[in-house]
Formats: sequence, C-alpha cells, structure tokens
Amino acid sequence: MTFPGVKALQNVDFTLREGEIHALMGENGAGKSTLIKCLTGVNDFEQGEIHMDGKPIRNHSTLDAQKNGISTVYQEVNLCPNLSVAENLFIGREPLTKIGTISRKAMLNRARELMQKLDIQVDVAKTLDSYSIAIQQMIAIARAVDMDCKVLILDEPTSSLDDKEVEKLFILMRSLRDQGIGIIFVTHFLEQVYAVCDRITVLRNGQLVGEYQIADLPRLKLVAAMMGKDFDDLQSIKSKEDEAVSDELEIEARGLSHARKIKPFDLDIHKGEVLGLTGLLGSGRSELARCIYGADRAQTGTLKVGGKETTISAPIDAMRLGMGLLPDDRKAEGIVEDLSVRENIMLAMQSLKGVRAKIPMDKQMEITKKYIELLEIKTPSTETLVKQLSGGNQQKVIIARWLATDPDFLILDEPTRGIDVGTKTEIQKLVVELARQGKSVIFISSEIEEMLRTCNRLAVLRDGEKVGELTENLTQESVMKAIAGGERN
Repeated sequence: MTFPGVKALQNVDFTLREGEIHALMGENGAGKSTLIKCLTGVNDFEQGEIHMDGKPIRNHSTLDAQKNGISTVYQEVNLCPNLSVAENLFIGREPLTKIGTISRKAMLNRARELMQKLDIQVDVAKTLDSYSIAIQQMIAIARAVDMDCKVLILDEPTSSLDDKEVEKLFILMRSLRDQGIGIIFVTHFLEQVYAVCDRITVLRNGQLVGEYQIADLPRLKLVAAMMGKDFDDLQSIKSKEDEAVSDELEIEARGLSHARKIKPFDLDIHKGEVLGLTGLLGSGRSELARCIYGADRAQTGTLKVGGKETTISAPIDAMRLGMGLLPDDRKAEGIVEDLSVRENIMLAMQSLKGVRAKIPMDKQMEITKKYIELLEIKTPSTETLVKQLSGGNQQKVIIARWLATDPDFLILDEPTRGIDVGTKTEIQKLVVELARQGKSVIFISSEIEEMLRTCNRLAVLRDGEKVGELTENLTQESVMKAIAGGERN
C-alpha cells in the first residue's frame, strides 16, 4: 500500500486462525491501521491477496467486508447515543411486521436474547448513552457478532476504560474466541496483550517483523521488535559536567492524575535537569506532561512550582508560572498555519501580556530576528507563512515561541519527530544548552538513543502509570527492560 512518497505497507503476511485472539503490535507509523483498512475495504491495495476460509476475497468497501464476515469496532464508539440499545443493535436490519413496519416487540426480544447470550447486563430499551463507554463498546461488539461475524477487529478498544471495564471486555473477548471467532486486537498496552492474546504479529515501518506465539515472545523481546533497537550504547552529546544537576527543585508533583489517562504519580524535576519520559506509544508520556502543564486538568494531587504550591487550571496559568509546552502534534496544536513566522513566534509572549498590550512592531521584529538567527530557522523572511516552511523549521518556530518568553521549565513532546538528522542534532544540543542555563526540561521521545544523549534521568511509564526511574548506567538495554517490565529474557 503506497501513499505519496511513502510505502505504508510492504509485503506483509498476516494469518488469523479461527478461535484465537491475535495482537497486532507496532509503534506509530508501523502500518497497523493501513493493514486494517486493507482488510476492511477502506483502502484498496496494490498487490497481494486476502483469503478467507481458503477462498480469495477483495473488499471494496466496509459493507463488502461485513458481507464477508469481517467487522471492526473502533476506539470511538460509532453508534447513536440517543437511540436505545436495541435500536443500535439492529440499525439498518430491523425486524419487520407483515405490513413492512418495524416490529419493536421482536427487536426488543431479539436484543434481550443477544445480550443474554453474551452475558451483557443491560436494559435494551434504555438509550445507549445511559451506559459507560465500556458497555457501549460491548454493545458495538454484540452488533458485529450478530451480523454473522467471523473476524472481529478491535482497534484500541481499551484506551478509555478503567481496569474493571477492561476485564469485563476481556471476558467477552474470551467468550467470543471460544465460539470460534477470530479476533484481531490492536493495542499499545503490553499487560493487556499478555493477559488475553494467543499470538502476536509485529509490524515496523510498514513491514512484517515477525509472528510469534505469546509464550515465545517475552516482553523485552516484544519491545525490541517494535522499536527495532539493538542493545548498544550511542555516544552522548552531554559532557561530564552536564550530568550534575542542582539540588533545587523546579517541579514537585505529588499524586497528580487525570481520569482514565494517567494514574496518580509523584515526580520531581530539578533546576537545570533534563528529565526524559520513556515508554511505548500510549504509555502515558504525553498525558503525564499535559497533566503538569494544565492542558489536561489534574483530578487529584498537588503541584509545587519553584517551591510554592499552586493550582494550574489551564495552560495560561502554567505560562504565567514560567512554563512552556511544545506539543507532539505541531500541525494540530503547535503552529498556526495561516500566520507568519513572526506572528507564530510572538504568540506566547502576546498571550502573556494580554490582547490590549500590543507589542510594538519594532520589538516584534527584534525578537523574531534574534531567534531566527539563534535557531538557524530557514525562512525567506519574517513574514513568510509558517506553513510554507519545512517540518523541522516549523518545529524551530514553536521552540522560538517559548524561548522568547524566557521560561524556567519547558516540556518538549517529540520535538524531533519527522525532521532530518541534522536538525535533530541541533535540537538535542539546544536542550542540553538550556539545561546548562539552569532551565528545567521534560523531554519526550520515541527514540531511545536521543533520550540517552540528552537526558540526565528517565521516568518510565507503562499503561498510564509511572512505574520507575532510571538514574545511573543509562543504556538502551536498561531502558528497554524497564519499559518491558523488568524481564531479563
């Protein structure tokens, strides 16, 4: 499967057996979603074949896929919350009376039978939004099963569920497996894979890494397969002097949490320290940082900034406390595409001053030119629209925006994703230099080697929980063992 300039899927073999739960694993961009879209008729594929029950099929639409017995339930439930459970179960295939009208009595009876068969405890006459997301997903699964589903694809179904809801979903999945249904389970949660799956297929960069029996793939080897890393250390860009940090704390978080995204955590960040947040995609790295910054408001816990207890209800509160956040999605949450380089750089400073305290144009030009030169931003002029710059230069513009506010604490979430090697190195050196100046930095990256180059200490996250810290003898092997759960195999 090819998109402009990108081979999204290359020569991938995938086998799902009757009556098994098969995990489809891989980091962001591995090709999981593309494979699912090819199986379900959302995307057409250029070469290869799909066989079902030994016969070749080709789905040109999701309707074709459903007719062939392939159903998908997504992370976001795509049913109608204002309709009853029964109505959702039979949308488009309602039982009819002899005169062609919908038989509500027959629909309710069939819905109750289906819920009883799958042991889902609901009142089918109530509206769907009367129930939790977990129950709604089970109802979506029940609808798929009732449509003569042979293959059920569950795409990140547990990301919004708590532990008890996840276990209920697993009971249903095991029951369906025992009835002979093949289930493809897409998730980022390692614990869940080992709790419910029979086999694992790993993709990386659009290619097949391998297919494994669950018992033959310890967690450490799964992490290595997904990330494509060997266990050798890379040279750090830090000097020995950079390893030492101040005893003075910039951030003290105690018991902070955000509902269903990040469990309560404690975290200290020293002045002049680069703290890395490491873990697989979906482990809670971004959520933890956003919880500190107020982009996702904390439900529990306390936070001290510069030794003083404070409450951050919104990002503007964090900005006033000397914080800055470079988000992981620069296009959606970072740059404002239709504004110029100058306007993008000045955004944070102008927000702090307020809309009425307009910054004089000569001052804006002075600040903009300073950071264009400092960060070597390649742009025709200060007034060039930021969307016309390369991805790496857009990233530098966002960094310039925060440097212009002279922050004490910066959160950099995937600051080097999707940019060239030269610009990556420049940003890594900048992070180390900011720490030398006494600024505190949270650095989030999916690339272990750049974490080792830039960070003094690593906090390890897994399944929405901070599970440990690494402070000494940081190596790829030690980091990957921590991410995998400490297994030695």
